[in-house]
Amino acid sequence: MFEILTTEQMYEADRKTIDAGTAGDVLMENAGAAVVAEIVSRWTPRSVTVLCGPGNNGGDGFVVARLLRHAGWSVRLGLLCEAEKLTGDAALNAGRWDGAVERLSPALLVGADLIVDCLFGAGLARSIEGELAELVCAVNACGVPVIAVDVPSGVDGNGGEVRGVSIKADVTVTFCRSKPGHYLLPGRVLCGQLIVCDIGITDQTIRDIRPSLMRNEPGIWRAGIHWPGVDGHKYHRGHLLVVGGASMTGAGRLVARAARRAGAGLLTVVADPSALPVYAADSPGIMTAPIASMDDLLKDCRHNALIIGPGFGVGDETCSRIIPLLHYCRCTVLDADALTSFAEQPSTLFFAIQGPTVLTPHEGEFARLFPDIEGDKLSRARAAAKRSGATVLIKGADTVIAAPDGRAAINAIDAPWLATAGSGDVLAGIIGGLMAQGMEMFDAACMGAWLHARAGADLGPGLIAEDIPEHLPVLLGELWHALPE
Repeated sequence: MFEILTTEQMYEADRKTIDAGTAGDVLMENAGAAVVAEIVSRWTPRSVTVLCGPGNNGGDGFVVARLLRHAGWSVRLGLLCEAEKLTGDAALNAGRWDGAVERLSPALLVGADLIVDCLFGAGLARSIEGELAELVCAVNACGVPVIAVDVPSGVDGNGGEVRGVSIKADVTVTFCRSKPGHYLLPGRVLCGQLIVCDIGITDQTIRDIRPSLMRNEPGIWRAGIHWPGVDGHKYHRGHLLVVGGASMTGAGRLVARAARRAGAGLLTVVADPSALPVYAADSPGIMTAPIASMDDLLKDCRHNALIIGPGFGVGDETCSRIIPLLHYCRCTVLDADALTSFAEQPSTLFFAIQGPTVLTPHEGEFARLFPDIEGDKLSRARAAAKRSGATVLIKGADTVIAAPDGRAAINAIDAPWLATAGSGDVLAGIIGGLMAQGMEMFDAACMGAWLHARAGADLGPGLIAEDIPEHLPVLLGELWHALPE
């Protein structure tokens, strides 16, 4: 269940399921029952206020209210519109509710010990304003646990943005598959704990929809890992070239250590001769070469991968170095200064990209390289990948990876400890190390982002960038031992 469905794809899954013979009110009943199961597993019976909107999300709320009342809970229900204006399955379930239907207002919150948010689902098309916005703010201020159905009201299900204001939930229950807005900021934070429940939509139905967005988990890239064979040697695992800076040597050294820990068989740091002793002294397992020898090195096909950017410097000289290197069509990771240097001429970079290439910008670098691409993070990553011909990984707490062919993945691991100097350099090194071993660029970017985040989550407080490469053997070992015998 790694697929992430857009709101439109979820509507299609509902429609296909109904067309196949499952009544819509059965899906709604299953959804409400799933929410109630999560409620009773967390809280003892108490006073509950259910806030219902005018659509199917509100219909789910009527099911929740009815089932909780039948279980002996004290329930108040507020509705945004007149009950007579409800249609379809929502109207059917409103008719099954035997309690009072009150007008939505902050007065509904008085005495509530739990709030169920069924105002709007993931497909909210307008901003929450006026009296409704005041109600949302009152919910957030009342200090009562909130469980949201589908997404917290106000969160855009496709992009994670807040439309006007949004409820902040402690728990969010969604159905069948998660949506992009559950993982993209700020929706990710507003959802609280995310629970995905089965309501009777089959896996085959999801496969028929052919979603191209995934939650970044080993299941989507594990088969693409190039594990060393018993008869293999270091040259089978690739020879990676890291272009290091002359003064900011720390970045290149972090890149090199991470790439080797990720499995690159050999690694050479190529830099100005004055800096080579610093790189050579950092680790006895790396080789060094003067940057003037770069063309000669790349003429040897055994040097199959390249990382350039971290600590290299910003400017025309960087651009003039990178363009001819890209013509060798090696597996390439471009990060940091390699991206910013092309802020005035991004099309020159994109035209030069011919081999498997991964761009790893943070938001600032992305804005400099793609100043006209706007929208949510997922949409921007996909547009940038299509334009550049590279896999684009936009870093952050909600890292997004997008391939030129439309595939995309979102990191779902919370790892706030990665917000430390050098962490991005380590990520570039991991991805480059995986590509050097022959991993396809999108898979390498996804696996690199996952390893990076898992290391951050595992190591926790006190983490510095140097710690991340040393944790990679543990994570790679877990992946290795999980292989079927």
